[in-house]
Amino acid sequence: MTSKHVIAVTGVNKTYPLGRIRVRALSDVDLTIGRGELIALAGPSGSGKTTLLNLIGCIDKPDDGRIVVDDVDVTRVPLHRLSTLRRDTLGFIFQTFNLIPVLTAYENVEYPLLLQNLPRRERETRVRHWLREVGLEQQAKQRPDQLSGGQRQRVAIARAMVTEPKLVLADEPTANLDSETAARILDLLGEINTRTRCTFVFSTHDPSLIARAERVVRIRDGRIEQDTAVERLSA
Repeated sequence: MTSKHVIAVTGVNKTYPLGRIRVRALSDVDLTIGRGELIALAGPSGSGKTTLLNLIGCIDKPDDGRIVVDDVDVTRVPLHRLSTLRRDTLGFIFQTFNLIPVLTAYENVEYPLLLQNLPRRERETRVRHWLREVGLEQQAKQRPDQLSGGQRQRVAIARAMVTEPKLVLADEPTANLDSETAARILDLLGEINTRTRCTFVFSTHDPSLIARAERVVRIRDGRIEQDTAVERLSA
């Protein structure tokens, strides 16, 4: 039976070595995220929000506690076996875009589908659909260095969505954009969330972007200090 939660984090702790000491990044974190939610992880730099995203995204493992992603207890699966779950269930959006510079916008969006070994016709249908959804049909043949920052992030969004993920994680997705472009990107994520009911979790410390989420989880010093439902702002 499929759970109503796409993420369930229970009693999670994480520390990292810093010289001869260990720095605590997360302390006793409990968090559940429902399918189709749009959530902001809010907090200052060093608060632990990126660490939490990395654990949910199966990029790292907690010291203890339990993390369930799409009904899979990822804390019990070896890291090298989590690549399939990341490829098929998760989408990632980065503040530095992480596009492949020698590939066109079309080829960057197509790349995850090549890893899934999808037939050419299905790849073409999906890529063209998502380039159209993010408003970049006319830029399909352009490389990243021929695109603006906002356009690059739209390519990254299309790449994240093209695999039809259950969950998209975005770490400071607008940090390298001006405020107007950042607001448009967050509005686009909100529109995609509404249409697809894909779950979006993004981290930010910008109050104007936090206001565009429907739920805000505030993190400070590795602990969740507030978890609040809010009314999403319209564009």
